[in-house]
Amino acid sequence: MMENNIPQYPAPYAAMAMQLTAMSVEKCADKKAAQQQILAMIDALQPKIASSAMFITQYCGLPVKLAVLPEYLFTSYPGKISIPDFAAKAGFDMQGAEYDALGKVAQNLGIYLSGNAYEIDPNFPDLYFQASFIISPSGDLIHRYRRLISIFAPTPHDVWDKYVDIYGMDGVFPVAKTGIGNLATIASEEILYPEIARALAMRGAEIFCHSSSEIGSPLTTPKAIARRARAFENMSYIISANTAGVDKTAMPLASADGNSQFVDYKGKVQAESNNGETFTAFGEVDITALRAARARPAMTNALSRQANGLFADIYRDIEIRPSNGLMHVKDNIPDREYFMTKQEQAIQNLLKIMKE
Repeated sequence: MMENNIPQYPAPYAAMAMQLTAMSVEKCADKKAAQQQILAMIDALQPKIASSAMFITQYCGLPVKLAVLPEYLFTSYPGKISIPDFAAKAGFDMQGAEYDALGKVAQNLGIYLSGNAYEIDPNFPDLYFQASFIISPSGDLIHRYRRLISIFAPTPHDVWDKYVDIYGMDGVFPVAKTGIGNLATIASEEILYPEIARALAMRGAEIFCHSSSEIGSPLTTPKAIARRARAFENMSYIISANTAGVDKTAMPLASADGNSQFVDYKGKVQAESNNGETFTAFGEVDITALRAARARPAMTNALSRQANGLFADIYRDIEIRPSNGLMHVKDNIPDREYFMTKQEQAIQNLLKIMKE
């Protein structure tokens, strides 16, 4: 007879990184044309995900319960467009038609769907934030994370005090606790910053959905190294979806293509895609095994050995890139030079520390 206090964990399932071609809206005439292009792309998603999931289930005998989409799949990156103009043309409304359409895809397929888009927020008019999201099988958006570190785009850190007043730390580092595990998202190159993943892991994250658009290479790239490190040190799965190129830009199509990955909680790459549109970076998620490993005293239990308090004073007392930078800019709207100036100032702060 089974004891009542034995925890019931999700059964093993498959998760996949959908390596798909991003499409720029830069050449679209206006918001209406851009939205039509975006909605057409979302409509084309369902058969691609459905057929991929069917093959995976036939191949490995596990149901697909999580699909991760690449970074800025539906719009590409802003390029040289001004921040207000790009927000107006490409930004998803927080409760708009784009999320409704993505919700129907997730609901029709009965999966969790994670992706990434530029998003507008009525609390910060004329800005956009790069948002990673998770939609549940019910069609509801259950997780929204705004990228915190970006070299050429506004982030919550630039309007920090106001942002935290509105959303709190739950809105800064959200974790969705679901029936398939505790899900969180990491945007693009933020995988290079260990603090992002660690903060989410400290809030319970077990699976990181990593939407990216990066240069694929047969050589080991910084992001490939970082994915394995973040997975091992946080004892978490990472499902990383790269673009299969970026279309409708002057850049050669395959400049950001290939090497989507499925990394297990031991830091091992279980599957990696080649070039082109594909679902082949998939693998088994075993939450029971992950939670057992996290609960086991051992040298390999890196997450339990971290003493965060050791570093609290250093992080609090040394600020390389001050927050609230946009609060001192006219109308809180930066030009493109703002971001380079902020980095130059951060470099000077680092050089000053080295000389002291």
